[in-house]
Amino acid sequence: MRVLIAEDDRVSRTLLESTLTKLGYTVSAVENGAQAWEAIKADNPPKLAILDWMMPEMEGIEVCRRVRELERGSYIYIILLTSRAQKQDIVAGFDAGIDDYLVKPFDAQELQSRMAVGTRILKLESTLGKKVAELEETARHVKQLQGLLPICMHCKKIRADDDSWHLIESYVSSHSEAQFTHSLCSECRAKFYPKHKNKREAGKD
Repeated sequence: MRVLIAEDDRVSRTLLESTLTKLGYTVSAVENGAQAWEAIKADNPPKLAILDWMMPEMEGIEVCRRVRELERGSYIYIILLTSRAQKQDIVAGFDAGIDDYLVKPFDAQELQSRMAVGTRILKLESTLGKKVAELEETARHVKQLQGLLPICMHCKKIRADDDSWHLIESYVSSHSEAQFTHSLCSECRAKFYPKHKNKREAGKD
């Protein structure tokens, strides 16, 4: 999974990049908020971002706000890296749209655990997105008959929206999932084929 690191401190940025690379992540690193914002706006952005709160040009919390305002199909999981551990600071971060936070100086095991949570949530989001897409595709293929259908009182053909007339079976087949097989009702059998009795009638003789 691709991860974006935005950290202005070179030592912290290098340590983060090294740790995540060892954990198997593909890492790209930038040194300020403006660069992070450009990376996230680009095509095919990283799925997960670790943003330092205090950065030049744009703070991490502002980057997060902008990300949440973007209308993207895929979700970006954001971990805020901060030396602020006060309750009001953490609340402000979550209000801005962060998914998790990590207090500096970070612990490698804690980082690994929080990354695992983010990865798991992103996989669930991806699975859910695929299911939604499948349902939408299915819905596009399902046609329903509803409302009033003009039908000829003599030949029983149905008038379509373009004023053309169609046999009932052809109209219903093209507007629903129903399929027809021809049969013969008892009234028509008696009227058109009086010499042919069905098994029930033959048993009465």
